[in-house]
Amino acid sequence: MRISTAQMFNQGITSVLDNQSATSKILEQLSSGKKVNTAGDDPVAAVGIDNLNQQNALVDQFVKNIEYATNHLAMSESKLGTAEKLVGSTRELVIRAVNGGLADSERQMIADELRGTLDELLNVANTKDESGNYMFSGNETGKQPFAFDATGNIVYSGDNGVRQSVVASGVTIGTNIPGDSAFMNAPSGMGDYSANYLATQTGEFKVESAKITNPAVHVEQTYTFTMVGADLEIRDATNALVQTEVNFDSSNPIVYNGLEVKLDGMPAAGDSFSLSPQSNVSIFDTINEAITLLESPNKINTPQGMAELAQVLNNIDSGVNQISIERGVSGNSLKSLESHNMTHVEEKVVNSSALSMLEDLDYASAITEYEKQQLALNAVSNVFSKVGSVSLFDYI
Repeated sequence: MRISTAQMFNQGITSVLDNQSATSKILEQLSSGKKVNTAGDDPVAAVGIDNLNQQNALVDQFVKNIEYATNHLAMSESKLGTAEKLVGSTRELVIRAVNGGLADSERQMIADELRGTLDELLNVANTKDESGNYMFSGNETGKQPFAFDATGNIVYSGDNGVRQSVVASGVTIGTNIPGDSAFMNAPSGMGDYSANYLATQTGEFKVESAKITNPAVHVEQTYTFTMVGADLEIRDATNALVQTEVNFDSSNPIVYNGLEVKLDGMPAAGDSFSLSPQSNVSIFDTINEAITLLESPNKINTPQGMAELAQVLNNIDSGVNQISIERGVSGNSLKSLESHNMTHVEEKVVNSSALSMLEDLDYASAITEYEKQQLALNAVSNVFSKVGSVSLFDYI
């Protein structure tokens, strides 16, 4: 079989180029530390590597979201803890002020201390995060949530929005506590109504609870209770008689229009009080009521004052409990975030291990292969050089 000079040269060049390409590929692997640098190196492995890289990128984003949520919730939990202590201290101050041996000036000092506590609580509720956004404004992060209005009451200007952060596939966790749920919407200490007592009260009694037991028949409005002799009359907002409790016994609950009212103590003849709908109370309003009560020296130790004091203390307890509940929400969310973060760390380890198996280079094997390719390339180059220099004229 005869081989033309052109064919011989083409075969020689092809062999040299193939060996150079193989050597270059191994050098590239040694340089990058990866055995799969392009999809052409190993198409199946390249698809697996791409999928694992995408999963790791998604996990990294989840971890960043968790860090963001953790920072905000940890700060919220801390601030709510401070608020819980502040509100708890107001109860101690109010009880101390009831001491009959205190002078009016001493009660005024306690009232001033309560006002300072109220200002501190307001500052906590208006806390900003590291970005300058208000923490307890819901979605209205650029708007100060709490401020005094023209009448001296503290109003809420945020909303009840909860900002969600995606922390895992299909899993979101709230990163904030709305200010209204923490500070404005504590359940009324009495249930669904609040009591209004009169200065003419002589009987030592207070409303223990007023709860709606049958919403289907209940008509929400202000009701007035008056002791007429031994009977208790109940009238609605139009002064129409709703019900009469004949020979009233305060040990038995009063049930009418789907509402159940319990009294602690017995009203005297002529005593009157009213109930107004109020299922939620603001802790700011409650502290303001305590301050007003303490700044009324002729009222604090009267039957009316003692009844109002009981209501204030119940609402303070409810306010502390509500802040504690929202603080617990933050704590539970932080615990959940920690669990998801641990899951992501474990997933990242598994993915990275699989990724290493698919793409990491075995340097010992690669260097051995490189030496083999170098030897083959040198041999092919030498053969091609010698064959290429052969000429018939050398033998003539």
